[in-house]
Amino acid sequence: MTSDWTELTRRSAFASHRLIGWIYWDPRAIELYTRLGIPNGVGYYVTSRGAPLLPAGHQAVSAAFYSIRADFIEFALTLANQHTSWQEIFAARNQAVGEGLRQYVPEICEGLAALETDLWRVAEALPESGRVCFAAHRQAPRDEDPLVSAWLAVNCIREWRGDTHFAVLTSEDISRVQAGILHDAHLNYGGWIAQSRGADADAITHAFADLEKRGLADNGVVSTAGLAVRELIEERTNEICQRAWELFGLENTERFLHLIEPIGERLLGRIDATAGPNWMPAARERRPDTA
Repeated sequence: MTSDWTELTRRSAFASHRLIGWIYWDPRAIELYTRLGIPNGVGYYVTSRGAPLLPAGHQAVSAAFYSIRADFIEFALTLANQHTSWQEIFAARNQAVGEGLRQYVPEICEGLAALETDLWRVAEALPESGRVCFAAHRQAPRDEDPLVSAWLAVNCIREWRGDTHFAVLTSEDISRVQAGILHDAHLNYGGWIAQSRGADADAITHAFADLEKRGLADNGVVSTAGLAVRELIEERTNEICQRAWELFGLENTERFLHLIEPIGERLLGRIDATAGPNWMPAARERRPDTA
C-alpha cells in the first residue's frame, strides 16, 4: 500500500508547529531573556526565533519573517543589540526549551531525543537555496542535550517549511499584509491575524484594495477565489515539503507523530495560558464558519 505522504506531511507540520510554538510565549524563556538586560523581555519572539540571523540586520530578519511589521522587527533587534548577543539569546531560549519539555511533556522526552540523529540527517540533506532562515538555524551550534538538539532539528525542518511557504506566497505576489489577511480567512479567524502582525487600518485597507482588483476579495472580505488561492498555496507548500518527511522515512515519521500528536493540545494549552487563544494560528485547527 502506498503511503499518503501528503497527509503525513500535513500532520507532521501541524505537530511540529505545536512542538515548537509554545516556547515563544513561555514565561521561563522570557524571564531568561529579560535577565540578559532586555527591559520586560520586549521583542523576545522576534529575537529568539530569528537569533542565528540577527547579525544580518533587521532588514534581513524582516525579509525572512515575511509577514511581521518591519519597524517592530527593527525595534526588537535594536533593543536586543543594546544589551546582549544572538548567542546569549539562543542559549537562553534553548535552556527554556529543555526545562519546559521536561516539565510539560515528560513522556515524549526520551523518544524525541532518540530521533535526534535522524532528524539532523534530514536537516542536513535539505537544500538551503532560497531558504535563509532555515540555513541560519542549521549552521547554529547544536545543543549538548540530545532532547534540545532534537527539538532544534525539528525547528530547522519547520523553518525550511516556513521559507518554502513564503516562497510560494511570493510566487503568487502576496504581500506582507495580504499573507495575514488570507491566512485569517483560511482559518476563519475573524480579521485578527494581520493586525496581530502589526498591520494598521491603512495597511489593511490598501492590502484589500489590491486583492479586490485581482478578484481575490470583495468589499473587504476575502472571496471564494481568494480562499481558493490560499488553499492552493497550502497544498503547494505541503507538496514541496513532502521531501523532508520522505527523507525522514515512514517508520520515523510515524514514530514522531505517535509521540507529538497526543501531547499537541497540551502544548497548545501552554500558548493559550501564556499568550491567549489566538496566537500561533499555524498550530490551530480551522475554526467553524459562522457566516
